[in-house]
Amino acid sequence: MTIHRVVALVLPPQSTFELACAAEVFGVLRPGLPAGYNFDVCAELPGTVPTLAGYDMAITSGLPALETADTVVIPGWQRREQPAPPAVIDALRRAHRRGARIVAICSGAFLLAHTGLLDQRRATTHWRMAAEFAARFPGVHVEADTLYIDLGDVATSAGTAAGVDLCLHLVRSDHGAAHANQIARHMVMPPHREGGQLQYAAAPPAARTPESLAPVLDWAAERLHEPLTVDDLAVRANLSPRTLARRFTAQLGISPGQWLLQRRVTAARALLEETDLPVETIATRVGLSTATNLRRRFRTTVNTTPTAYRRSFGRGTST
Repeated sequence: MTIHRVVALVLPPQSTFELACAAEVFGVLRPGLPAGYNFDVCAELPGTVPTLAGYDMAITSGLPALETADTVVIPGWQRREQPAPPAVIDALRRAHRRGARIVAICSGAFLLAHTGLLDQRRATTHWRMAAEFAARFPGVHVEADTLYIDLGDVATSAGTAAGVDLCLHLVRSDHGAAHANQIARHMVMPPHREGGQLQYAAAPPAARTPESLAPVLDWAAERLHEPLTVDDLAVRANLSPRTLARRFTAQLGISPGQWLLQRRVTAARALLEETDLPVETIATRVGLSTATNLRRRFRTTVNTTPTAYRRSFGRGTST
């Protein structure tokens, strides 16, 4: 496993939660898990940085820390009404030019937008700030109800727990689904929420569906090896297929069929990483029936083949 260097750029007054999202996923060594990341924190100027929680942080690294980062995280930016610090913008642009991935959590998207790296591209932020973001940066295609958007070289997330979702998604991209699932399990977090899911607070109260899909999702996740259909999910939820589809769209932002496929591909990724089972056996275990179907679905959703994925992330991969 290649060690990936992540540097979080803190800005006064720093939100403790957004910083903790990155620190918890990238900066904590967990028993039994290999270290996939080296985590550091920097500020525009080393020294004391106040937080929104009423205490100060002592930051020893300055902007030069970004020069060696593989990923730069902007964990929120509270002073959106002020001009972006020129030295910070310059450092972010230089990091991006040499190939670093720039990741903005919640209001950090505002600072990232000042760099120009989001011009004519998709981005998201906390639903409460989306209108302000769109007005300030008309060249950015704002998706106000999306959990997170990963464009490869830049990524943005909505607020609160969506920052954790994005960080776990990046771990999945860097080190595979099984490693990300193990981190999520240690954090007692759901292992995978797709970026296209809706921000739960984005819909007005009158449009929200109070009935949670969690029971039927848990039931289905334990039976992926069975030939489950959307009708099976509807029967389990005691809903018509049409009503179930509406609930999925309202709560998850995707259709029941898309959700089933995502779960099955994610389960296949974990088996490819953790076992030496033949592709045909894995296809049967995750409910995709045949190796041909698994290869086709894998190519569509992961943009590679099961064999190439196992070569990159399998348990025999050198660390």
